[in-house]
Amino acid sequence: MTNVEVSLKTLLTEVEGALGAAVVDYTSGMALGTLGGGKELDLNVAAAGNTDVIRAKMRTMETLGLKAEIEDILITLGTQYHLIRPVSGRTGNGLFIYLVIDKGRSNLAMARHHLKRVEEQLEV
Repeated sequence: MTNVEVSLKTLLTEVEGALGAAVVDYTSGMALGTLGGGKELDLNVAAAGNTDVIRAKMRTMETLGLKAEIEDILITLGTQYHLIRPVSGRTGNGLFIYLVIDKGRSNLAMARHHLKRVEEQLEV
């Protein structure tokens, strides 16, 4: 099991083209930790905004009566992929990992694989 800081460092070093990552509490919208980003990618603002995305999807699934859990949510921009992965397990309830990768330098399938592995090992 790994903590938030180690998990974020793992994502930024192992995912080619990673631009930033955060672990976020979607009940409050607050980031528990961020790494990367910069003036053009404010991860705290992104954390709060993506909280709305995950809440909306969960409400929609509930309204539709869908019992499956969200594996991840992908948002495709012109030059970036934004991945949102809810943390499963008893220690991660109410959390998600947010990862931003460069579309031209990254392999989306590998990024999702790394994100899943980090999510499974995260302990808060």
